[in-house]
Amino acid sequence: MSLAALIFDVDGTLADTEEAHRGAFNDAFAEAGLPWQWSRDHYAELLKTTGGKERIAAHVHALEGTAADHERLKARIPEIHRLKTVAYTRRIREGAVALRPGVRRLLGEARAAGLRLAIASTTSRENIDALLTATLGSHAPRWFEVIEAGDAMARKKPASDVYDAVLLRLGLAPDACVAFEDSGRGLAAAKGAALFTVVTPTTWTRDDNFAAADVVLASLGDPEAHLTGEDAALVGHPMLRIVDLERLHASRDRDPAKVPLHLGRSTRAPATDGASSK
Repeated sequence: MSLAALIFDVDGTLADTEEAHRGAFNDAFAEAGLPWQWSRDHYAELLKTTGGKERIAAHVHALEGTAADHERLKARIPEIHRLKTVAYTRRIREGAVALRPGVRRLLGEARAAGLRLAIASTTSRENIDALLTATLGSHAPRWFEVIEAGDAMARKKPASDVYDAVLLRLGLAPDACVAFEDSGRGLAAAKGAALFTVVTPTTWTRDDNFAAADVVLASLGDPEAHLTGEDAALVGHPMLRIVDLERLHASRDRDPAKVPLHLGRSTRAPATDGASSK
């Protein structure tokens, strides 16, 4: 089936957001009067839990204290998460993050080619709109025909629910779409929906298992940040263009027993990117 739509994860895939998220969590804790500060190493461990509220709950669960202490803190999670969202969107508006290489270019090529665009993310809609507006302009959220955000899903990634919902709203079969992800959890969600999946890992996710991916690249590539080595050889160009994506998509029989196109490339990441879902 010919390619009709591109479906993007947000955090880690469109932009390096992780430090902004970590800082926003710490801002929220301070505003809420809590003596918590998530270090980079601790946050990396918490990223194994998908979803911001769920991540706070995992932190609370690991704290020393009585059952009553834990219940009191759990009751504050919605408040803490609201404060975190405000802090995160403020950081984004102030220019704390940039799009990953090739994202702006590929989105433009997709629109010019008449491909439909969608987002499948476990972050909140507020976070998505803030990132798109800050990096691509106030009109950018309208580029995406479907935006499914985390709070609308009872089950977050690695469950396939968010991708299933996007496909339903697009009215497309999985074979007509390509998903873009950066993490093992996101890949599992996309493959659970039977989607051809391109993975661009980050420093936060490069040790994840990407054996099920159809394509693994360090980035999408840009004129100022070319793909090199095995990445360029696979794509056949220093950047992943729509024409290259259509060729790879068309040439891949999405039998899960087959090896990914990027044979053996399950843990590659550029040195400066971040990842995940909030």
